[in-house]
Amino acid sequence: MPPLRVTCALSAFRSPVPSSTGGLHLPRKAISRRLLLHNRPRLKVFPDTPLAIDTFEHMFEYGEMNLPILRSMVLWIPDWPIIAAIRSGALPSDAPLALIDKGSVFACSAAARAEGVKRGLRVREAQARCTDLVVQPYEQQLDQRTFETVVTAIEELMTGVQVVRPGICAIRSRGPAGYYGGEKPAGLALIGLLDQLGIPGARVGIADGPFTAEQAARTATAGRRVRIVPEGESAAFLAPLPVSLLEAPALITLLRRLGITTLADFAALPADDVLGRFGEGGAHLHALSGGLDSRPIIARVAPEELDVSIGFEPPLDRVDQVTFGVRALADDFIQALVRERLVCTAIRIELDTESGDYSERSWLHPRSFTAADVVDRVRWQLQGSGEVDAGLRSGVSAVRIVPEAVDAIGNHEVGLFGAGTDERVHSGLSRVQSMLGHGGVLTAVLSGGRTLADRQVTVPWGDRPLLTRAPAQPWPGQLPQPAPSTVFPAPHPVHVFGPAGESVEVSDRGVLSAAPAQFSPAASGRDLRRITAWAGPWPVVERWWDADNTTKANRFQVVDAAGTAWLLVQETTGSGSSWSAEARYD
Repeated sequence: MPPLRVTCALSAFRSPVPSSTGGLHLPRKAISRRLLLHNRPRLKVFPDTPLAIDTFEHMFEYGEMNLPILRSMVLWIPDWPIIAAIRSGALPSDAPLALIDKGSVFACSAAARAEGVKRGLRVREAQARCTDLVVQPYEQQLDQRTFETVVTAIEELMTGVQVVRPGICAIRSRGPAGYYGGEKPAGLALIGLLDQLGIPGARVGIADGPFTAEQAARTATAGRRVRIVPEGESAAFLAPLPVSLLEAPALITLLRRLGITTLADFAALPADDVLGRFGEGGAHLHALSGGLDSRPIIARVAPEELDVSIGFEPPLDRVDQVTFGVRALADDFIQALVRERLVCTAIRIELDTESGDYSERSWLHPRSFTAADVVDRVRWQLQGSGEVDAGLRSGVSAVRIVPEAVDAIGNHEVGLFGAGTDERVHSGLSRVQSMLGHGGVLTAVLSGGRTLADRQVTVPWGDRPLLTRAPAQPWPGQLPQPAPSTVFPAPHPVHVFGPAGESVEVSDRGVLSAAPAQFSPAASGRDLRRITAWAGPWPVVERWWDADNTTKANRFQVVDAAGTAWLLVQETTGSGSSWSAEARYD
């Protein structure tokens, strides 16, 4: 192996010796393998100096590995999930709003916090503290989608934006500072843009490295919305801040047990000792605590515009005319995806009419869309009456196709012996569906639920099933295997009688008034059949906490004299009880 020279940032070693070549010539004794591992992201190796280290042969490859600490600008928008929910839901800005994730408060507005609501509270406790609390589910996709418009506007003002997470983005401050005449004018320009977008309360922090800049933004105030940490003073700024800012729960707990509560305490520990005790992850957090954040700001690459659209002049008022007009558009859409080595698994079709109406619908595909599939989705969206040649109430002036979900084309290659549904079956059923309409061909999917009707879900052929009830979850009261072969679309009313001809009732404690002796499968009560065997009851109680929508039922399995087994259900409502046949074992 040729001799190597080590060039690293000044923070890499404690006693560097400057050299005229711009690097650092270090005594061999000062270099330990642990310390080199700790500073690996900031090392630059050259095969041209007398300093040779055998361990480098297994640790590094030749190349550029030197990452200097750069001045960074971080934009922070407080309560961004709340702002995104208010902007999308047309709620008043002063509404006491809480976003719920997994049964607890994920984010809450200032009005809710004033009533004692805070993150981590259970929903009922939050509602007890604020009786007017507006509760909505937290949607991460809504956060990202809404923040995308903000980032697009920032990119028109400043280039090189890196999205850290929704509500926080980082920018290299050198370019904007040179253009606006300083770091503070650049930060004020960014704040002004957010105010124009109707997003108040944004903060900007400027410091050495993204971590310090983010903390500067979070400590900015309403009176000083741009906070600048002078160059070289990051360690002094971070020193009094708590170690909880490192966002590593296990490490934070251990540090507090050791009496280390501030970033200054953590940064004062020897770097090689931290590396040996906490590993490379802990060493990285140790460097952040001392203001040595050499992470680069990587500007996002704007995705290729894959949307396609076509306008019709004059507008077309027939379905067949519109579908014929979008055939070439669908081919171009699929070919553009192929050039990017992508396939589309979900599309959104937008239709504009000459009367100003707007139609939008998302379509899913179990595998990936072809040009013919896209044309069929346009046709089905236009078919209000289900007829292929149906006329439209208003002429279509424009059609737009937007890919909502894409995947690498390599993940959808057909295997050597085929995969999924046979191509001939798929082609034949798709052709029939094209003639009958979107709901003309249905497939059955097993869903979750307690009743047999709940577990049966039919979806149009080619659509991806979206189940609201997970089959794998436990469903107390669910019928055990084997399942009956015939399930009635609607329960058939029946009558069940005891040995003396009296009606059979079931109490709240599951006690029968009489043993089932005969039943009539007809609603009129005729055609009485003798029961030779029976089992039950198996109670099913749903929504017991909702008095208006609760369901109380008891299942029975009975066998008549002809040897036919039935699944009977006795349901109790406010007006009384009734018997019905849910299924039959053929």
